[in-house]
Amino acid sequence: MSTVTFWFDPSCPFTWRTSRWMRAVAPRKGATVDWRLMSLGILNEGKDLPEQWRAMMDWSRTAQRLLVAVGQEHGPEGIDRLYTAIGTRRHDNGEDATEELLVAALADAGLPAGLIERSRDESLDPVIQDSHKLGQERVGTESGSPIHAIGDGPGFFGPVVVPVPGDEAGGRLFDAVALLATVPEFSELKRARASF
Repeated sequence: MSTVTFWFDPSCPFTWRTSRWMRAVAPRKGATVDWRLMSLGILNEGKDLPEQWRAMMDWSRTAQRLLVAVGQEHGPEGIDRLYTAIGTRRHDNGEDATEELLVAALADAGLPAGLIERSRDESLDPVIQDSHKLGQERVGTESGSPIHAIGDGPGFFGPVVVPVPGDEAGGRLFDAVALLATVPEFSELKRARASF
């Protein structure tokens, strides 16, 4: 069984859709998903950004700390459950990005409510920074969220999928990105992004 390493920022709606595709397709392809954090806030440090983006990146940092804490106490399966709960509330149901959403997501994921205190623990920031750095290094160039790597292969930004592909199309997409990862000369494909 191979592992797909998947770096994500929980605030990104495009990443959310790609994560749902990966979560569904990986087990059918005999793979497990290793959920890792990346940070659009770190990626955009020092850049002139609209205020609403800054607020979202601040919330995302809080969510990232909580995900790190859950990973430390409940392992990768805990990260999967919490990210699923956060994303369902934020990206599927359109709930505001607040601490209340994170508290409710902990309950949805069956995790202790007291973990919310860890979302304010700045000592977890180096863990996020290190994970972010590893994802960027795996791609080899500055990349947004998500990043994925199959097995020991190279990292790639994306794929961006809107909407989440069904089982057959999702399986073909997985096979395609796995095949591209075996071609050292391959570096990039891009087309217009679909809207939500």
